[in-house]
Amino acid sequence: MEEASNFSAWSFSVDQCLKEYNVRLDKGLSTYEAEKRQEKYGWNELKKEKGKPLWQLVLQQFDDVLVKVLIVAAFISFVIAYMHGRESTQVGFEAYVEPLVILLILILNAFVGVWQENNAEKALEALKELQSESGKVLRDGYFVPDLPARELVPGDIVELRVGDKVPADMRVLVLKTSTLRVEQSSLNGEAMPVLKSTNPIFNDDCELQAKENMVFAGTTVVNGNCICMVVSTGLNTEIGTIQKQIHEASFEDSDTPLKKKLDEFGNRLTTVIGLICITVWVINYQYFLSWEYMNGWPINIKFSFEKCTYYFKIAVALAVAAIPEGLPAVITTCLALGTKKMAHKNAIVRKLPSVETLGCTTVICSDKTGTLTTNQMSVTEFFTLGGETSTLRTIHVDGTTYDPKDGGIVDWNSCSMDETCKVLAEISAVCNDAGIYCNGRLFQATGLPTEAALKVLVEKMGVPDEKARSKIRDSQLIGNYLIDCNTVRLGCCDWWTARSKRLATLEFDRVRKSMSVIVREPTGSNRLLVKGAVESLLDRSQYTQLADGTIVQIDKPCRDLLMAKHFEMSSKGLRCLGMAYKDNLGEFSDYYSESHPAHKKLLEPSNYSSIERDLVFVGMVGLRDPPRGEVHNAISDCIQAGIRVMVITGDNKSTAEAICKEIGLLEEGEDVRERSFTGKEFMTLHTSQQLDILMKPGGKVFSRAEPRHKQEIVRMLKEMGEIVAMTGDGVNDAPALKLADIGIAMGITGTEVLYISCVAIKH
Repeated sequence: MEEASNFSAWSFSVDQCLKEYNVRLDKGLSTYEAEKRQEKYGWNELKKEKGKPLWQLVLQQFDDVLVKVLIVAAFISFVIAYMHGRESTQVGFEAYVEPLVILLILILNAFVGVWQENNAEKALEALKELQSESGKVLRDGYFVPDLPARELVPGDIVELRVGDKVPADMRVLVLKTSTLRVEQSSLNGEAMPVLKSTNPIFNDDCELQAKENMVFAGTTVVNGNCICMVVSTGLNTEIGTIQKQIHEASFEDSDTPLKKKLDEFGNRLTTVIGLICITVWVINYQYFLSWEYMNGWPINIKFSFEKCTYYFKIAVALAVAAIPEGLPAVITTCLALGTKKMAHKNAIVRKLPSVETLGCTTVICSDKTGTLTTNQMSVTEFFTLGGETSTLRTIHVDGTTYDPKDGGIVDWNSCSMDETCKVLAEISAVCNDAGIYCNGRLFQATGLPTEAALKVLVEKMGVPDEKARSKIRDSQLIGNYLIDCNTVRLGCCDWWTARSKRLATLEFDRVRKSMSVIVREPTGSNRLLVKGAVESLLDRSQYTQLADGTIVQIDKPCRDLLMAKHFEMSSKGLRCLGMAYKDNLGEFSDYYSESHPAHKKLLEPSNYSSIERDLVFVGMVGLRDPPRGEVHNAISDCIQAGIRVMVITGDNKSTAEAICKEIGLLEEGEDVRERSFTGKEFMTLHTSQQLDILMKPGGKVFSRAEPRHKQEIVRMLKEMGEIVAMTGDGVNDAPALKLADIGIAMGITGTEVLYISCVAIKH
């Protein structure tokens, strides 16, 4: 299959891209042109690598020094038993027990090895499950609703809608909605959907996360519709690159420390046993070889072949006795016992030698999201103004998951919720399209993770109405006994949404960086509820609400105070959201449905900014993907054991550094310039500088890392002689997991590709 032209579609305008691929936006490719390009570029599918034949896999299992020694021992034992049987008519099956047991042990070991090899090849096949099966494609001026994805070629015009899986790497040409969000954690490992646009990125060599006008094969559209153009297919896509990296890593499998020691032991054992056998045989030469001397020359030389054979058999018997034929069985048993102990700690081991390798680890390379952190956004704190504009009230929130019962709000009493907190809860519950469900033990979000975290916050805040609180409490108790345990009942959110009926939605866009809804309050009047980027909301806010409900104008000291608080929260790695509302809606004050005269203004997103003006600022919410509770102690244990820890993540640099400081990998206030790099920064350094950085003691942080960056760092560490363990939970971690001496997948959130690429799964 020929590669597409080396054209950086993300760095050119839409018109330039269409010209480069010789296609019209309103016509698409002709059937004839598509067939020509299909012959040139091949099918849009991941290549099925030709696996090793069974006989070759079987022979590979015997390519081991100790195994070869045991095979020789079994053969010699069989020959001795046969020869002894010819001399004595009373020797039966018992004489052949020893060689048969040795052969049986070797056959069992070979069977296990072949099974493991077959599983490793399945990692490449599992990647195919990430591919889309069909797409809506423009051909000959008409949309083909379900064209098989494998028939796509560079230049095809494709329409994507909410829920679609992207079938190829494509350039976004037209947004049919105000926003387009794509969940691409399979490539960058980050749970937050990425906002896409049509604007060119003027950088030919930008990192994958920065290609905001590109959508990639295997990712999913979670919000919005768009028209795209295919630029790469098959193995030339980003997911195809991951497949090639996994395939290449499978050829770089190095021997485990245990195998190296066993090979060394086998070589030495063979040498020692050979010397002893020869020595024993030579010492007894006078019994089968004799001669006399005459004039200094030997005469009457007598040689007894029968006695020579007899003493040779004695030497060989000694050799067989010295060979530890039970060693493989003992090693396998000990490793199996080790896997049993690890299973009790929720770690499933796929390959037995990895138990010993794990104990020899000198460097641990870890992904951040979903591995060191929960991969579940949660609110850690929020603030509102107090009794006057110069006082802030910061309220801390416990809990690290989407489980509403996980943690709570520190020193909180929903019975005495003030007016500002009521509005903040209302905005969080109603200006929100997310949901939560329980998949076994794991609570997961539907929709945006940040919005799901806001709903969890509302559940922890409770409701100000006493009767409603009692009713919600009763329904939650009843819900615990329902058969459908997957449904998470958000009683407090439901109370707010029932109280404030949602009439219209002003979708998020990149310009105003906010989302809002028009709701009908219990008083009968309409209110605009807004949430979005703090700076953007403050620019459009003229007023703020105090704790007692009083609305006052925002003066410069108050605005500076709010911005200082925002900077403080952001510096801790928190993702900040501002909350605001507006009661005086002008022509939307009596808005009721799409038949209202003012509805036509809502059809044009360019009008949203004018509607969201003169807002009343309520407060700010700080969210993050928090570290797992056990991580801090684990990092401390690794440091004490002399194991270096390196974090390699696709997240941004400031967030990665903040998390690493919290878990103890970096110290607060220290200069991290020599310990924290983006993947691109590190790869541009000279090889000697890279090695120098990796050899220095202490933790390291590599952010904005792509799959190839992770794999290259692991490769460099292995070349330095380190025993490298890699942990991760995303497809983007698979190449590095495959290459590492031991790969550990996080079992709850991991994928099938990951499970097959690794040697251990941690639940």
